[in-house]
Amino acid sequence: MCTYVTEHAEIKGSGRGNKGWMKLTSARVYYDHPFHSQADHTLNIDFINEELGLDARVPVELSAKSARELVRAIEAALRDAEESHLVAYDS
Repeated sequence: MCTYVTEHAEIKGSGRGNKGWMKLTSARVYYDHPFHSQADHTLNIDFINEELGLDARVPVELSAKSARELVRAIEAALRDAEESHLVAYDS
């Protein structure tokens, strides 16, 4: 089932695309048919630099289980860093 719902997030980071490393300014997250994965549906994340055009993206396709595990791991890593005073919550 395609949700046709896309979540957007403004981000600050970098990623490696076809032309090397680039600044990333936004992410699109949606559940849909994948382009490469063999699954029927995946959670797809496109990390994007819109200023550089359509080719300036780093796509990721994850199973729902993998996406949930990634969210858990990200939250745990940030929590551990915050508790160690390595990162401020708002940075």
